[in-house]
Amino acid sequence: MSTIPNELTAEQLRRICRVEDLAFQSTADLEELTEIIGQDRATRAIEFGLDIPYHGYNIYALGPAGAGKTSTIIQYLRRKAATQPVPNDWGYVNNFTTPDEPRALRLPAGGGPTLRDDLDKLLKALEETLPRAFESEQYAEHRKELVKELEDRRQSLFKAMENFARERGFAIVQTPMGLLFAPLVDGKPADAEQFQQLPEARRQELEAQEPVLQAEMERTIREAKELGEEVENRQQYLDREIAAATIGPGFDELQSRYAEWPEIVDFLQRVRQDIVEHVDRYKATPAAKSTEETPTPTTMLFAREGSPFDRYRVNVVVTHRNGQGAPVELETNPTYYNLIGRIEHRAEFGTLVTDFTQIKGGSLLRANGGYLVVDVRSLLRQPLAYEALKRSLRHGEVRIEELGQQLSLIPTSGLNPQPIPLSVKVVLIGDPATYYLLYAYDEEFQKLFKVRADFASQMDWNAENVMDVARFIHTRCVEENLPPFDLSAVARVVEYSGRLVEDQRKLTTRFAHVADIVREAAYWARQAGHEPVTGDDVQKAIEERRYRSNLVEERVREAIITDTIMVDVAGERVGQVNGLAVLILGDYAFGKPSRITAKTFLGQAGVINIEREAKMSGRIHDKGMLILGGYLGSRYAQDKPLSLTATITFEQSYDGVEGDSASSSELYALLSSLSGLPIKQGIAVTGSVNQHGEIQAIGGATAKIEGFFDVCQEKGLTGDQGVIVPASNVPNLMLREDVVQGVAEGRFHIYPVRTADEGIAILTGRPAGERGDDGKFPEGSVNRLVDDALASLGTRLRSFGKLPTARRDKAAAAPVQPVDEENGQNGNDGEGEPEPPEPPALPGDEPELPGDEPELPGDEPEPVV
Repeated sequence: MSTIPNELTAEQLRRICRVEDLAFQSTADLEELTEIIGQDRATRAIEFGLDIPYHGYNIYALGPAGAGKTSTIIQYLRRKAATQPVPNDWGYVNNFTTPDEPRALRLPAGGGPTLRDDLDKLLKALEETLPRAFESEQYAEHRKELVKELEDRRQSLFKAMENFARERGFAIVQTPMGLLFAPLVDGKPADAEQFQQLPEARRQELEAQEPVLQAEMERTIREAKELGEEVENRQQYLDREIAAATIGPGFDELQSRYAEWPEIVDFLQRVRQDIVEHVDRYKATPAAKSTEETPTPTTMLFAREGSPFDRYRVNVVVTHRNGQGAPVELETNPTYYNLIGRIEHRAEFGTLVTDFTQIKGGSLLRANGGYLVVDVRSLLRQPLAYEALKRSLRHGEVRIEELGQQLSLIPTSGLNPQPIPLSVKVVLIGDPATYYLLYAYDEEFQKLFKVRADFASQMDWNAENVMDVARFIHTRCVEENLPPFDLSAVARVVEYSGRLVEDQRKLTTRFAHVADIVREAAYWARQAGHEPVTGDDVQKAIEERRYRSNLVEERVREAIITDTIMVDVAGERVGQVNGLAVLILGDYAFGKPSRITAKTFLGQAGVINIEREAKMSGRIHDKGMLILGGYLGSRYAQDKPLSLTATITFEQSYDGVEGDSASSSELYALLSSLSGLPIKQGIAVTGSVNQHGEIQAIGGATAKIEGFFDVCQEKGLTGDQGVIVPASNVPNLMLREDVVQGVAEGRFHIYPVRTADEGIAILTGRPAGERGDDGKFPEGSVNRLVDDALASLGTRLRSFGKLPTARRDKAAAAPVQPVDEENGQNGNDGEGEPEPPEPPALPGDEPELPGDEPELPGDEPEPVV
């Protein structure tokens, strides 16, 4: 026969952190925490991912919220990055060959702004000195000589052409149509009338000279043009010589300063060459230019302030001027522009224009040569950001593009900056579900994020980790200027950490919650006007936190006390048991008792879950209910069919039911209804059951026990009340001190059970009973009563609709009247013999009733589950 298990003692309900085991006086005696605690697996994964130099070994850190993934990783990365070299700065400069493709320029580590400032200083000086070089007397003298030479040579050309014409009897005449040849008559140019008056022979002689004269004029004009081009080239050469001589010293000094950087030297040489080739732009001073043009309202409105030298400046898109080691970037808003970079525009004359100076770098460039940390869910919410990140990692370069061009159906002209080489380790912070989805549906994710860093939600409760928690408290106190914690306060925080994970063997690693209680305890200590923080202050913080969140719990408990929600905590009832559920409201969870009832009657429908029929039941709860059918069949239907219809429901349930933690409660209610034995209403039940009748562990055991204790305390503790929990959940109990005190005083009881037999024995006060050698349960046991009830239900269902034995025998012996097919009446007209009656049903045969097999009112017969 089953025996009733022993109840738990007060010492088994809560693990105490003993002050005597702490080897310090207060947290002020401890060192600050610098390493990651309780995350050995994640730490090793992070170290591996950061150290391995191959492509694709980026990191996805997954774990529960509040585990400190982001802060932990940032602190770890900063310590590691401090030992690494500072990476190069990067900038964009003008591409003088193809201006729409700005050149990416590698700059010295932290020296990008220095080069930019040095070049700006040089260009600013040239903006004044270069125009002045063309205002000197020496330059004016050279230019005057070139002009005089040009004029002299031009006059010589035209003088020779004039002599050539006179020798042939012509003079050169200047007309509005240009230079023309006119015949000489009496030493003077003749007009058309005078020409016609000349003798025919003379006219023909002069006309014959026209082609020769025309060829000479064309040759002279061509030589004059070539002369002008020669002088212009000489003038341009003079300007370039002066420009080169003027800018040479400054650029020589700057190039020597960056002689170890070939890319910078090449850029400076290109700038130098471009200034010389386009010296005409810089010959006039800015003041002179401003006086040459009269500003109009339009130019005043849209004119851009700047200098022609702006095209030679350096746009530093990322710098590490104040960097100490490799960069560590945390991108909190990973939009496409914030992550990759952007090309800005400005308005000029009503049109948006841009150039290389408008290129801005993103966090991926700032992290180049170091580490980038991104929240994966924030990343996935941003259009094209995730794809851009993968593309950059896949190709090892950052290409800054205008997002509008990627989305536009019509291609437009714009900048196409050269990509910048990328060498970065990316750490994605996210939850497990997102990791599994990306790994399953994104092949690129598998190739780019090969390192999985799993953050645990708990760690072992041992002396080493307790000391680490104390050091964590000290670190928070130092960083946030909080008063130190004494030993009692540290012990309470450790116990609170164990309560968060509901395990006497574990402590939480979700240090965000621990930090909250540390801050709140410090607040209450200051309110009380004392230091250091004591255990009472921590307990005050815990109680105040609970009070701020338990309004709904109080309203539910009030409804139970006033019988608005019917829950009995005393007496006995057949087919009724108190089940325990957990309601989770944000960061607060509490236990709530619910009345579970079962009704059994004739039929073959099996166990009917009313919540399921009403579509208020979840899949896990449905599975638990189906397991009940398997348990009943294996337990009681080995020598007979299971002929039963039973309904089970959560009374006054309006929000739906999920989970299988009430399956044992539902089984007890069903067994009570079948056996007729009442269940003690002062004992609530939680635990799931399998087909073998074993009670399995459930979640929220601590909250469920405390929820029922609070209801019993409000209604009045009788000393007979308690809770049945799975024995495997005993290590998960971290009950409040008032509940532990109630158990210690014998006013409340907690019973651990391993089987359904143990649980029903506690609830009914009768042993469950085991089958004997004869295959029967002991008389008076719960299982015997259930077995007999099921047999009775089967027999009654089998005999439903049959006549009593005496009437059945008489009916069988009576002759059968033939049917008059013409009249449709029974009778015997004396012709023929009556048909013999059908033989009576033998024991063991199924009853044959008119029509189909018997039906229960309102239901079709269904197979037994």
